[in-house]
Amino acid sequence: MHLFIGNTEVSVAWEVNESVSALIDLVKAEPLIIDMSMYGGFEQVGSLSTSLPRNDKQTTTEAGDIVLYSGNQIVVFYGSNSWSYTRLGRITDKTAAEMADLLSNGNVTMTISYGG
Repeated sequence: MHLFIGNTEVSVAWEVNESVSALIDLVKAEPLIIDMSMYGGFEQVGSLSTSLPRNDKQTTTEAGDIVLYSGNQIVVFYGSNSWSYTRLGRITDKTAAEMADLLSNGNVTMTISYGG
């Protein structure tokens, strides 16, 4: 899968779980475009418009973490939070400062696509 934040493609180490498998199925036919909103000064949150399988665990997140919240919202962190989430993946090619630059200056659009 490919993940773009705005026009910037980021590298993601996706988890191997049923939530990510369902996300792959969701984006195989066409890219998923998600309008993200800043929340709490440490994350961007967007609705998936559908629910994915959940396996929530108490988690302390770091900048770059991608999680599922309430089964139907995707969250990308540029700071840290502790809550019950399902892990989806982690952005591997950006530092915490680069994540903040990418996500902390207003709402963004995120696109998830599959294949070449």
